[in-house]
Amino acid sequence: MNDIQGFPSIGKEILANNMTLTLGSSAAIFASNLSSLGAKVGFIGKLGKDHFGDYILEELQGAGVRTEGIRHGERPTGATFVMNFGEDRANVTYRGVMETLTFSDLPQDLLIQARHLHFSSYFFQPGLQRDLHKLLKLAKNAGLTTSFDAQWDPAEQWNIDLAELLPYTDIFLPNEKEAINLTHSTSLDRAIKFLRRFNTTTIIKLGNKGSLSISKRGLLHLPAYVNPHTVDAIGAGDSFNAGFIYKFLQQAPLEECQDFGNLMGAICTTAAGGTAAFNDPIRMVEIAKTQFGYTPDGVISKCLYNVE
Repeated sequence: MNDIQGFPSIGKEILANNMTLTLGSSAAIFASNLSSLGAKVGFIGKLGKDHFGDYILEELQGAGVRTEGIRHGERPTGATFVMNFGEDRANVTYRGVMETLTFSDLPQDLLIQARHLHFSSYFFQPGLQRDLHKLLKLAKNAGLTTSFDAQWDPAEQWNIDLAELLPYTDIFLPNEKEAINLTHSTSLDRAIKFLRRFNTTTIIKLGNKGSLSISKRGLLHLPAYVNPHTVDAIGAGDSFNAGFIYKFLQQAPLEECQDFGNLMGAICTTAAGGTAAFNDPIRMVEIAKTQFGYTPDGVISKCLYNVE
């Protein structure tokens, strides 16, 4: 729901001037947009035998994503109702069959054919939480690189053992609020101090402030590509992930991966929904050049690592 004037109160009703039905879930948006950028992508998940499940299959396949790793369950497909307010939003999610996905559902033969494993939405998938370290370890032992975006915890308990998961994670991708909560810190500085204990490269998404990477080279902040006419911010973080991993798989330098992630997050905000801005590659390239002034070599002049 877009163009909402205020937030609805209990017992009352307000109007939205726009509504979009779009592909949802962090992992599905990531997969769709990464495929649209030109990578070969397969999606593993669980859908219900219903209209929403059929819609998701069609959207993923339309973006060129391989879907033979998708399983079907008896519960309905999960769905999220999103109310957009400028660059922020309020969500209500029904997890549905998503929460029944377990390690035994995962097609390991497909997994070991891949180069990279990305896992998202930890708190929405209780059936996988206990075995996530096993999945990441399996991927690493098979020679894959890995990335992990835990996303928001609806219960706001943040019960997750990062010390168990990050040793098997190459790229950790929280946003600022998530980084603070996931590390049980009181500030971003304290979260950074905690995350620097690990060899994992962490990229903290900062919205319209850009992104911050934590690596062996130190800390690197890169400014955002700011869209002054944001349509909505749905999927912007997942689009950042897609842009970053696209460059990462090309073995680009960290700063180039980070900058391209910033760009893809900004491009996402130029259309409603998390994938619409990526449907037309020619238009996407044009937006990058004309609206955001993107030049692939320009990132180098912006880099200044803080190694303190």
